[in-house]
Amino acid sequence: MYQYDQYDHLIVRERIAQYRDQVRRRLADELTEAEFLPLRLQNGLYLQRHAYMLRIAVPYGLLASKQMRMFGHIARKYDRGYGHFTTRQNIQFNWVELEQTPDILTDLASVEMHAIQTSGNCIRNTTSDPYAGVAADEIIDPRPYAEVLRQWSTFHPEFLALPRKFKVAINGALEDRAAIAIHDIGLTVVRNEAGEVGFKFMAGGGMGRTPIIGSVIREFLPWQHLLTYTEAVMRVYNQYGRRDNKYKARIKILLKAVGVEEFTRQVEEEWVDLKDGPETLTVEEMQRVIDYFQPPAYKQLADTDVVAEQAGNKAFANWVSRNVKPHKQPGYAAVVLSLKKTGVPPGDATAEQMDFMADLSDRYSFGELRVTHEQNVVLADVEQAQLFALWQEAKAHGLATPNIGLLTDMICCPGGDFCSLANAKSLPIAAAISERFENLDYQHDIGEIELNISGCINACGHHHVGSIGVLGVDKDGSEWYQVSIGGAQGNHAAIGKIIGPSFSALQMPEVIDRLLQVYLRDRFEDESFAACVQRIGVAPFKEFVYATPIAEKGGRLVGEDEYV
Repeated sequence: MYQYDQYDHLIVRERIAQYRDQVRRRLADELTEAEFLPLRLQNGLYLQRHAYMLRIAVPYGLLASKQMRMFGHIARKYDRGYGHFTTRQNIQFNWVELEQTPDILTDLASVEMHAIQTSGNCIRNTTSDPYAGVAADEIIDPRPYAEVLRQWSTFHPEFLALPRKFKVAINGALEDRAAIAIHDIGLTVVRNEAGEVGFKFMAGGGMGRTPIIGSVIREFLPWQHLLTYTEAVMRVYNQYGRRDNKYKARIKILLKAVGVEEFTRQVEEEWVDLKDGPETLTVEEMQRVIDYFQPPAYKQLADTDVVAEQAGNKAFANWVSRNVKPHKQPGYAAVVLSLKKTGVPPGDATAEQMDFMADLSDRYSFGELRVTHEQNVVLADVEQAQLFALWQEAKAHGLATPNIGLLTDMICCPGGDFCSLANAKSLPIAAAISERFENLDYQHDIGEIELNISGCINACGHHHVGSIGVLGVDKDGSEWYQVSIGGAQGNHAAIGKIIGPSFSALQMPEVIDRLLQVYLRDRFEDESFAACVQRIGVAPFKEFVYATPIAEKGGRLVGEDEYV
């Protein structure tokens, strides 16, 4: 993985010193909260409902074991013993004290980490495929290009005060596992007819109040122009993106307003003066970064049938079928450690679990871990012969729930329990649904499905692209939940459709059950939930969900005229 050079270390040290002085001035009332707000946001510090929240950058989701141990240290020393892994492959600590935040950043710097540009109207953490470098369908490893984007975008003087936050995702495989279509810029590696490497360039994707699937503005961009073309896109957005209304300030609104053809024309025109400029990538520069991402010292092994070797152990077989993923190196596998155990908020991990995951990575996976945008953790390089031993250890620490890709492997934001922007709590909804559908045999009968929950329209829980999406809404001061179906991420990304009126919290498990009943009743063999919705439409689901009142203790079914 990438190692800081002298410039990286200097930049981070200087930023910490600057921020420490800003905190001192705020605590001495030399700065008002309004004056301090943009300064703390530049360092990933939010003021939530109950305390400050610090969001730490995990570039393209890649962690060394010492960095995961540092998260455990921060959770234990500065927070309440746990952290929350997010859909941007970052981690958040929800209970930090303002006066301690400079010390946290100092501790992070000791393991080459920071919280720069995890908030604010700037280019945020670039995300990527958690199986980068090991996926069998990979064209090239996207991590070096993600690292180049990180270095280019950090403190870029032109793009620190954009109309709105800006998110980039990059995928290097045939299958999109980075959800590139819902990002402001989505990049996927392709080869042209001559076999040369480049990128399909998408722009204008996003969720929130106006969910939009991104548009392709260039089918093939030579890799040398990754930065120059990205800069052209950013300049067009920075100049013409709206600043009068933050709800209409994202690049997706600009692209929709002017149209794909006109937006592309403006970008190409801007690119003329940048195309062969100093930001054009050279072979030497890319090789400098690629050298940090060389494969580990794999053994020469053959693939083995690990399930057959543990014949009769159904629990292990279930875990292998859901949590173990194929690897391009014979004799190895990628393992997903599930952070979705029933009774635990999705994405949360304790300090002890963080230390344990770091230990596992040292013993089984060359000391590296990856955070997924589905809020789990991956050990990418595990010998197949060691899977049974790893499973036994992970199970003992609550990290081996065999539910990856199933209903209870849900994405969920912190919601109203923490976030000051949320309209409703999301964690209790996730907990109630997990308890209702805890039976793993039933989850396997349902098959792969994505249940995503957001506490507000900002869509941190990616509800728009969930097979089933749940959105918390406010109705006259009460918390209600709007449901959409048919969303999808990946190569066939789609925005879900709202089924009708919203529901109370107590009705939600039954709502999910009714949606699943229709799917199980009407699906074709091996048909996904999203494909089923696309084929039969929303009407059969809506009819069955609203056919009879959904009981709740002391409650009632919301009326048909009460759309949110």
